Amino acid sequence: MLIRLGERNLQTKFGTFLEILFYDGQSEVIAIVMGNVENEENVLCRVHSSCISAHVFNSIECECREDMEMSQFLIEQKGQGVIIWLDQEGKGNGHLALMESIKFKKAGFSQSEAYKKAGYEKDARNYRQAAQILSALKVKSVVLLTNNPAKAKDLQSESIIVSDTKQIMIPEEGNDELLKTYQDKLRTRYSTELKSY
Repeated sequence: MLIRLGERNLQTKFGTFLEILFYDGQSEVIAIVMGNVENEENVLCRVHSSCISAHVFNSIECECREDMEMSQFLIEQKGQGVIIWLDQEGKGNGHLALMESIKFKKAGFSQSEAYKKAGYEKDARNYRQAAQILSALKVKSVVLLTNNPAKAKDLQSESIIVSDTKQIMIPEEGNDELLKTYQDKLRTRYSTELKSY
């Protein structure tokens, strides 16, 4: 059974989100929500797995940090959306699996194939918690922010209505207004972080 432990307003460089901490009897899981999502359809939703390398150590070997930033940005632009953070490092295989898969990724294999070459599952993630949270928030349907269409099928297997998927792509260089707004957000974040030192 999913329990809502607590909540607070979370100030980010992409606006104010409501951070909600859930507990399912085994582990805690976090959702951040912007706007009203209850009984709403086509809610932008990112189901994001933890990535210590990117989010803690600023690794450039993956795009996890950028995927999170762009998801928050797109949700802010719409004024509505949900991001669910799952503790599923290394596609659910753990951090050691990630470390052992790197040599295969550098050899040209996709990340999923690299895990298999290293002796792990291509993708061991489970989306039960994400589905429970979306149900608890009473979201009717979601537009999934993902570059992996298979994730939509995984959520659908948990009885979540995925009306569409939207790729997370940072706009190309040029006069793109979306790109300019996104870059301004990041510049504001980094200048604020530097002032705190």
